[in-house]
Amino acid sequence: MSTKITLQHINKLAIPALISGVAEPILSLTDAAIIGNMDKNATVSLASVGIVGTFFSMLIWVLGQTRSAISSIVSQYLGAGKIDEVKNLPAQAIFIITSLSLVIIAVTYPLAAQIFKFYNASDDILTFCVDYYRIRVFGFPFTLFTIAVFGTFRGLQNTFFPMIIAIVGALANIILDIIFVYGIDGFIPAYNIEGAAYASVLAQIIMAVLSAVYILKKTDIPLLVKFPFNPEIKRFLFMIGNLFIRTLALNLALYLATSFATKYGENYIAAYTIAINLWFLGAFIIDGYASAGNILSGKLLGAKDYKNLINLSDKLIKYGIVVGIVIAIIGAILYYPIGNIFSNDPEVLHEFYKVFWIVLVMQPLCALAFIFDGVFKGLGEMKYLRDVLLFSSLLVFAPVILALDYFDYKLHGIFIAFTIWIIARGLPLIIKFRKTFKPLAENV
Repeated sequence: MSTKITLQHINKLAIPALISGVAEPILSLTDAAIIGNMDKNATVSLASVGIVGTFFSMLIWVLGQTRSAISSIVSQYLGAGKIDEVKNLPAQAIFIITSLSLVIIAVTYPLAAQIFKFYNASDDILTFCVDYYRIRVFGFPFTLFTIAVFGTFRGLQNTFFPMIIAIVGALANIILDIIFVYGIDGFIPAYNIEGAAYASVLAQIIMAVLSAVYILKKTDIPLLVKFPFNPEIKRFLFMIGNLFIRTLALNLALYLATSFATKYGENYIAAYTIAINLWFLGAFIIDGYASAGNILSGKLLGAKDYKNLINLSDKLIKYGIVVGIVIAIIGAILYYPIGNIFSNDPEVLHEFYKVFWIVLVMQPLCALAFIFDGVFKGLGEMKYLRDVLLFSSLLVFAPVILALDYFDYKLHGIFIAFTIWIIARGLPLIIKFRKTFKPLAENV
């Protein structure tokens, strides 16, 4: 039976996904805003959070691809009317990915100093990076568990429960941040940057507990791991493998950007931290529609409803561009107040204001790239996504940022490189999608 794709249908999935998606950057932005306004070591602490945040995002994005792989498989089976055949897959996927996260903790914890030296961190920044990371890393398994549960809900065409969980987690993080960073006189001492790390870990634990409760009470998907492995576990692992390589390529871009910003000095890395986290916020807002594309494209592919698949892509392009433009306009209106939220250091704000306009101009371009990224994940086309990211990161972003660094463009060079990188990511996906599915839709 054909599924009619309407704005109401898309928004029913996209808006809750948008709200839950912004929870992740809100965690980082909350840390940045509260830490950037501390009385003691604010700029150094903000720079440290930015560096650790980049590395931590890399870990989450590499292993958090579980969400896309689970969502793709579950949604395709749902569209084909065979959901019972993959009910045991999410628990097995969660078992694999959380086990791997424990290995990551065991390896990175003692090597934290060496890791952040690789990002050009030194002196007080390096010390703060290590202190912050060695606390926050213990929330890693809980984050991956939550991400995998979110992927299961998405595959089942449900973004409402992940939204509730994400809202609770974000609010908890904000409250805990204020308590642990600034302290409560006579009750809790001010833990400063370490307090932000404790707050993040506790918020991640809360989200993981809520995820387990919702998946067990609201679905018939079990969390108890049973063997043998589901036949689809092989395809799941291949998807994860391709997304792993893809995410490493993505994080090469983020590593180069963070490394250069750190090299330029404390004020530059602090300004970069504010700008990149606001960019992430915009990306996760747009990700609401990318998630709708992910969820619906998998279901439509499973049902072989190619006509509505093309219809879906047309609508997502239009809605995504509108959302990107709205984000840019809001950012332009609040251009200077936004900076003051995150820092009171005039030198940091000076560098931030010089490049924030580039972040805003990127938003409609980001919309196209991220939406089709989500669609291709729903289709299970992880190999093509891998190849596009390898091309755009190795052959586009890296040469551009190196050239602009040579000409001393500093933060301008970093965000110009990001803009060109986004274009190199989005265009191949749009061309490939239209070339593949338009003929199939016309032959229906």
